Amino acid sequence: MDALVQLYHQSTRRVVGLMSGTSLDGIDAVLARLDGSGPALSVEQEAFVHRSYPSALRTLLERTSASASSPVRELTRLNVRLAHVYADAVDAVLEAAGSARADLDLVGSHGQTVQHLPEPADCADEDVRATLQIGCPSTLANRLGIPVVGDFRPADLALGGQGAPLVPYFDYVTCTASDENRGLLNLGGIANLTVLPADAAPTDVRAFDTGPANMVIDELATRLFDTPCDPDGQHAADGEADHDLLADLLSADYFHRPPPKSTGRDPFGANYVDTLLGAAQSRGLSPADTMATATLLTAASVYQAYARYVRPDHSIDVLIVSGGGVHNDTLMKMLENAFSPIPVRPASAYNLDPDAKEALCFAVLAHETVNGTPTTLPSVTGASDATLLGSVSVPG
Repeated sequence: MDALVQLYHQSTRRVVGLMSGTSLDGIDAVLARLDGSGPALSVEQEAFVHRSYPSALRTLLERTSASASSPVRELTRLNVRLAHVYADAVDAVLEAAGSARADLDLVGSHGQTVQHLPEPADCADEDVRATLQIGCPSTLANRLGIPVVGDFRPADLALGGQGAPLVPYFDYVTCTASDENRGLLNLGGIANLTVLPADAAPTDVRAFDTGPANMVIDELATRLFDTPCDPDGQHAADGEADHDLLADLLSADYFHRPPPKSTGRDPFGANYVDTLLGAAQSRGLSPADTMATATLLTAASVYQAYARYVRPDHSIDVLIVSGGGVHNDTLMKMLENAFSPIPVRPASAYNLDPDAKEALCFAVLAHETVNGTPTTLPSVTGASDATLLGSVSVPG
């Protein structure tokens, strides 16, 4: 972060100030030359402009801000409330380590994704790619008294990328082997696959979201068995997958889109589960059969993605699995059957905690942001260039 260090020590700065008020008429922008600090501050205004909002944008802002019961109000509060919860989690892991806040230098917080919209779409007469992770990094930094790096995804989107997946940089620096082509599969709510050819350079890395994992399985477990998940894959093990329904599910557009690509709750959330349940019921499937079909959907979509988009260039020697899905024995067996004779192993076999991997990834990404090291991989996200990820929030 040499530029920030230099800026910190620089006496005179030219600074743009921006203001857009409740009138919703547009943006005021001033360019000023500033010197000194406190009572010794000198200010020289160099330019001022007012830019009116385009009519479509102003209409959208007015509609969003019109009602006291607007979801924006709730989302605004939730953004801060989550930061409070994150602060508690930081304190808890420090306590588990027998440490205190004074021993901590930096926090990397991914935040909670509430919308991920990486495909260009119209917003007030202009196409934009967008993502929103809440859990305000500035609130977190100031509650902890520790610098926080957050908002990791938008920088990649700004360069035309998907903003996801972000784990491949971590995979690259920690798991590349000199003599083995490795596939690294994370089974979170969404399944994502990273491919590391032997002795790979950053430009050789490939990664993308293959489709749903625990997101669909957990939602079905809640609806069909009144449990938050399928413990050890027991319910799926009691059923028999319906291969005709599976074929219908695998015909969805997402599975046939080539990388780079990423996905989330919009395509595979509650509405998707509604459709899946309706199809299962129309075929007379039992709850266990439905769970078995959904679990096989994850395994089959991962293998299909590998066979279609990876194997033509790089046949992997091993599949290394992390995330909550690694504890689903039925899912792991389905992956073993799909990838045989390629071995499927938990990340713990490589001295990586499969449950902690993604959190560790964002610790690494935050560390690299402070180093000034770009951590996007354009070969993965489709961005035009590599860039620094994240914004740094520093407590007062």
